[in-house]
Amino acid sequence: MKKYSFIAHLPDDPGTLQRTAGVIKKYEGNINRIQFDRRIDPCTVFFEVTASPEAYDEITRELVRMGYLQTSFPTLNFLKFYVYLPNRSGALCEFLDYTTSAGANIAFIDFDDSGRHLGRLTVSLNLEETAAIDQLLDHLKSRYRLEILEYDTTGKHLDDTVFYVRFAQEIRELIGESEDEFLLSFLAGTNHIAQELMDRGNNPRQVFDSVLATGRTMKATTGDHFYADVQRFAVSASVHLYCFQLPCGGSIFVLDTGTESLMIDTGYGIYHRDVMTMLSSFGLGDTRRFTQLVITHADADHCGAGGFFDVPTRMHEGTLAIIRTNNRAYGSRSEHSVLEAFYTKMVNLFSRFTPSEKIECFARKEGIQRSIFPCMGMIRIGDVELEVLDGLGGHTFGQIYLYSPKHGLLFAADSVINFTSLTPERATYSSLAAFLVTSVNVDSDLAKKERRALLDLATDTDRAISGTGRRCLICGGHGAVSVLEDGKLVACGEIQRYEPRHA
Repeated sequence: MKKYSFIAHLPDDPGTLQRTAGVIKKYEGNINRIQFDRRIDPCTVFFEVTASPEAYDEITRELVRMGYLQTSFPTLNFLKFYVYLPNRSGALCEFLDYTTSAGANIAFIDFDDSGRHLGRLTVSLNLEETAAIDQLLDHLKSRYRLEILEYDTTGKHLDDTVFYVRFAQEIRELIGESEDEFLLSFLAGTNHIAQELMDRGNNPRQVFDSVLATGRTMKATTGDHFYADVQRFAVSASVHLYCFQLPCGGSIFVLDTGTESLMIDTGYGIYHRDVMTMLSSFGLGDTRRFTQLVITHADADHCGAGGFFDVPTRMHEGTLAIIRTNNRAYGSRSEHSVLEAFYTKMVNLFSRFTPSEKIECFARKEGIQRSIFPCMGMIRIGDVELEVLDGLGGHTFGQIYLYSPKHGLLFAADSVINFTSLTPERATYSSLAAFLVTSVNVDSDLAKKERRALLDLATDTDRAISGTGRRCLICGGHGAVSVLEDGKLVACGEIQRYEPRHA
């Protein structure tokens, strides 16, 4: 017995849902999930069933024969027009004969003979074939006075009677042409998290809007619309630290000696071309200088461009496991969360996830400890040594931290973030993830424990290096590089805005 999912597109008639359930029962399938909401789409029903492979084949074969199984998301065209009908019995029926023959689905129709426009009928139609629209218009123009109000072949003006078709077309705009099988699976996943969040009291429309907003925001901040906020610090006589806050998602850090560079995290894959142009403008574009790449954790905004660099990529084995399972909650108490699993796949899709293939995993060294964090080794660039600390798995399993007590550096990944330094645009984007997974931490209790320990470590470091006139630089996974002032994170140094058109 295996679990299968499918989408049924049912006629808006009494009994169709029961007939579909009857087919599943006939072949001894067990329904694990069903979701239908007329407020979203009056004809689309999502099913998950447990059945034998042979039984599932019979179920789908019979549903196809009944015309109930959704096997594709056609590109629909939208047509809205005025048509002036003669004032006689049967005029509307004759008009509808033409629309029905063309295979048109009427989304809206409006007529009132007591209104200001005698004989004027307002009609909106959805049709699959452009040729069918042209043929229909030719028939109608030869018989009626006609005024075209809208003619859209992009799907942007489709009404909510075909909500999922419209949603699929909007997804296509973000990721390019995709196989119908993939789109069906993606929509089933989106519907599943909408169902989950609706059970928690959320509006399902907000779920679909948030999914689209995630992809659209990434795409809208590439090319000429890319930007970054940049900080630069002299860490030692030979090493400089750069922090690049990207438009969406995590920051990229580069430690550079002038002849050698170490990158910590990569940003989204969708930004890679823009990132390389930006690095070149700061004298960091020679990829031959990058001797190693360190990934703090498996979220796409931190590791999603690793595959573009031909250097060894070092990470925790838990991070590698998350990349391979395509589930950011792997290894945590949230591992079986529908929200986490879908969110990972969604973000990886929109961000053009391209993780590294040259991976080396850190190995924990028994007995070596820094605060509550076991040490997993050391990384060196120039005269700077960074301890690799193993996190507890609060944000994600396998998240690591990098720490230099001598030079006052603490790369805290997503466990410590100066939220007050986030621009409104970045804060809005971050809120999409918080809504879709309810919490960006897979274990909130562990996340709080890690954050407290990291802030204590930064405080202790400040005391230890106070005689040098330097401070512990806290490099969070998002936001500005900061220092602690009276227990609060405060952005440190000058922040420079990078924009390609002004570079």
